[in-house]
Amino acid sequence: MPLQLSDFDYELPEDRIAQTPIAPRDAARLLVDQGDMVPQHRRVRDLPELLRPDDLLVVNDTKVIPARLALRRTTGGAAEVLLLESLDETRRCWEALVRPGGKVRPGEELHTDDDETPVVRMLGRSDAGDTFHVELLTDGDPLDLLDRLGDMPLPPYIRTRLDDPDRYQTVYAAEPASAAAPTAGLHFTDELFDRLRSRGVQVATVELVVGLDTFQPISTTNPLDHPMHTERYRVPPSTIDACAAARAQGGRVVAIGTTAVRALESAAARGELSGRTDLFISRGFEWQMVDVLLTNFHLPKTTLLMMIDAFVGPRWRQLYEVALREQYRFLSFGDAMLLERSALLERSTS
Repeated sequence: MPLQLSDFDYELPEDRIAQTPIAPRDAARLLVDQGDMVPQHRRVRDLPELLRPDDLLVVNDTKVIPARLALRRTTGGAAEVLLLESLDETRRCWEALVRPGGKVRPGEELHTDDDETPVVRMLGRSDAGDTFHVELLTDGDPLDLLDRLGDMPLPPYIRTRLDDPDRYQTVYAAEPASAAAPTAGLHFTDELFDRLRSRGVQVATVELVVGLDTFQPISTTNPLDHPMHTERYRVPPSTIDACAAARAQGGRVVAIGTTAVRALESAAARGELSGRTDLFISRGFEWQMVDVLLTNFHLPKTTLLMMIDAFVGPRWRQLYEVALREQYRFLSFGDAMLLERSALLERSTS
């Protein structure tokens, strides 16, 4: 039977969407799937007890930039620029969402409320048509300008102001590039990493630049017809070697979040350790790299939920029902689940 959009739908009450991050980070709840047994209710801080020596954690170390700019047009009208991805190595030219997109014109310059010095120049629409190319106007480092003027680009379902911008940043964030956080990684602390390493669990990194398309709902009746967005990724050779070494020693590759999954599986599927990927992971996907997944709870009707379905089969729905019944917190600032692929796939295809 062909896939239907309803296969990836569920009712998410508004009050289950976490509006603020939990403190401390690793106090987030963790729903641990146990196959045919009742899932465990644990905390992320319990991971050293739940993982095995020789397991390998793979994290996405991209860093979120303060990409949202509240500006003014020369006419005095308000404008908002949301930077999505840098188009050159200087970080001066970006693809961006702009409001009001129907009014701004190529060559128009935007400034802040406090200063009439222009900070953004409109270059024109992108080939996609729904985004713009813009230039940051500064003699210094464009990232310094963003640190000074920009706000964190929280997802649209988070309506509470974030008091500490670092809470939408992983503790291991490295290269500033993303317009959204790899949110499963928000649960980790330096102390938790120390405890995991003491347990014999190693840690490796990938980079996948996260864009806002990550949160977009599926737009087609047949989910497989959904136009998959592309993202830039990089998998260091040392991470590929660490994955092979972990498996050779009987360990598992544990991806922290769907973005780490997409980077690893893109490298395997494309045979390239870096580039742009439009990999669409859906039911029947042939997994090559990831054995275990720690991930947050996702929006209905999204490609992220399709990835979870590909990883554990239709059991995801039962797990989400448990999480909703037990008052787990959902989405970016919410709780997490720990899934193991091998046993689940064997059961769902038997």
